[in-house]
Amino acid sequence: MSEPLPSIPPPPLPLLLGELRALAEAPWFTLRTLSLAGLPRGDGHPVLVIPGFLAGDAETWPLRRALSRLGYTVHGWGCGRNLGMRPEMKQKLANRLTRLAGRNGRVSLIGWSLGGVFARELARKAPQQVRRVFTLGSPINGNPAANNLHTLFALINRQRPPREEPQAFRRRAAPPPVPCVAIYSRSDGIVAWRCCREDAAAHTENVEISGSHFGLVVNTQALHALAVRLPRA
Repeated sequence: MSEPLPSIPPPPLPLLLGELRALAEAPWFTLRTLSLAGLPRGDGHPVLVIPGFLAGDAETWPLRRALSRLGYTVHGWGCGRNLGMRPEMKQKLANRLTRLAGRNGRVSLIGWSLGGVFARELARKAPQQVRRVFTLGSPINGNPAANNLHTLFALINRQRPPREEPQAFRRRAAPPPVPCVAIYSRSDGIVAWRCCREDAAAHTENVEISGSHFGLVVNTQALHALAVRLPRA
């Protein structure tokens, strides 16, 4: 038998309640990004932004708009609400990546929460099409149940909380063979921050910021971390 996954609790109730901060973070982000002075300008390469669980392209629009203004060719994922990976969605997302890479060269992937899990698997399957992967508060390590949406995810997908398969999850936890940047917050009220970090490797980096989980796509520190690293070859 394989060794069980580490027991990591989800964020406690005070941090979960702290997610209400996102209501203030969104307008603050809009105000702060009226001017992008001081941030490195982009080189025009394509960027694909994948939303988190229950979110869609509308929720990632402020981040995509800011990155577009910095000079990148930014795209939403175009798959509606993220309710979890379905076979047809998996194929549609893979096709979208192939089209973008075919037209414009390798694509940088930004995945918020569950979207980061998808981004890493896209890069694992087609590393020649991916320039870099950024995850924002994504449950990529430790224990996939160490979050406050695990039961809701199971209910929406019409199943009981699934039994974890440690070997399969450990394979997914290994970073794909492209540069990977994990952006996380210790005050995340949804996903345990320890589960949002990449294992140390020559091609991985972990960047700690402050803020809520729901506000990671409207977080000025996250935008700065992205703007500094996106131009890197």
